[in-house]
This record gives sequence, structure tokens and C-alpha cells, in this order.
Amino acid sequence: MSTDFTLNAKGREDTGKGASRRLRRLAGEIPAIVYGGKKAPAQISLVHKDVMKALENEAFYSHIVSLNVDGKSEDVIIKDIQRHPAKPILQHMDFFRVSKSTKLQVRAPLHFINEEECVGVKLNGGLIAHSMTELEISCLPKNLPEYLEVDMAEIDLGQTVHISDIKLPKGVESVALSHGADHDLPVASVNKPKAIEVEEEVAEAAEDATDGAEDGAEEASEE
Repeated sequence: MSTDFTLNAKGREDTGKGASRRLRRLAGEIPAIVYGGKKAPAQISLVHKDVMKALENEAFYSHIVSLNVDGKSEDVIIKDIQRHPAKPILQHMDFFRVSKSTKLQVRAPLHFINEEECVGVKLNGGLIAHSMTELEISCLPKNLPEYLEVDMAEIDLGQTVHISDIKLPKGVESVALSHGADHDLPVASVNKPKAIEVEEEVAEAAEDATDGAEDGAEEASEE
């Protein structure tokens, strides 16, 4: 992990929807919960602007966060973020405690590289379509990657990149592939532009019609 994140929080006893609304509106804070490990779940609150700033870094979503609750620190990962449907406001967060010796499952963002140099795009006029933007992985906290790279350089027109084609860092496993080859889902593909597909379909239909007419003429002449 190349980046460390720290958030300060306070324990809270006043819970419920009314208390959460007051917390957001009057104090500029976010209600949250920390759970997992051998400790009981704990209700906490965080400063909204501090969390929003941390969220500007993509790595924050998949990294270990040092959470200081009333001066006591524990390592956590983000499990859920609830956002306001229309405003740039965080409404609630869930944090999960992690142990250095226990594997965890998180979703790592996918970074698609060399798309401009992609063979199917540069030489054959194809378009890249992404089927995934993140991948669920399993690893120890020390092996948690900031992101995973998907190299599109050698992908030609009509080809598809699957999960098994992604080069995972040492100690990192795909959760999907752990369930078998049937779960080797597509990640990205290089497809023909729609206009070309339509032109080819029209051409094929015209060719079929011509072949049909010629066959009919031959049958008529034989009779």
C-alpha cells in the first residue's frame, strides 16, 4: 500500500434517524458504525468535510484506514457509503475492522491502460467497451493494491479480456475465480462501431436476397 489514511472520529450514544439528521445538519458530521473483529459494534461520528476530502483520492475506497475514535486507533476498511440522492452529502458510513493476519475481501478499482495504442482501436477502428470498473479480491491487508491494471494494448477487434487475463499482484486472488472457471467474467472488449455493424447486416441481407433471386431463377429455367 502506497498511501496511508487517517480519520478522526468520536463515539456517540444518541442514535436514531432524528439524531442522525441533527448530527448532519447542526454539527456538519456524518453518523457511522464500526463493526467486525472481536469487539462489539460502535456508533461513531466523523467530520463531513474531512471525509469528503479523503474521498477525492480513489485509493481511499480500497485502502486500510487508521480510524482514531476518541484517541484510540484501529485499522478499518470502508464497507459502505450512503449518499444523498440529489446533494453532495454523505449520510452514513460503515467501517469494518481488519486484522493484519486475516484475509479480507474488498473491491479494487480497475485502471485500463494503453487504450489509445490498442490494436483493435488503432488499426481496425474498434471501440472499447468496459464490462467492469472494479474487481472483488481477497488478500492480507499488507498486500492490498491501490488499483489493478488492465492492459488493452494487444487486444484486437472482436476480442474480450476476462478476469483471468488480469495480472494480479503477489498474494492477491480474484474472489470470482476462486469459485471456478465458470466465473471468469468479461472485463472489457473491443467491438465494431454500430454504424459498421448495421452496414454489414444490410450488405448480408442484400446478398441473401440476391442469392435467393438467383436460386429462384435457376429453378424456373429448369422447369
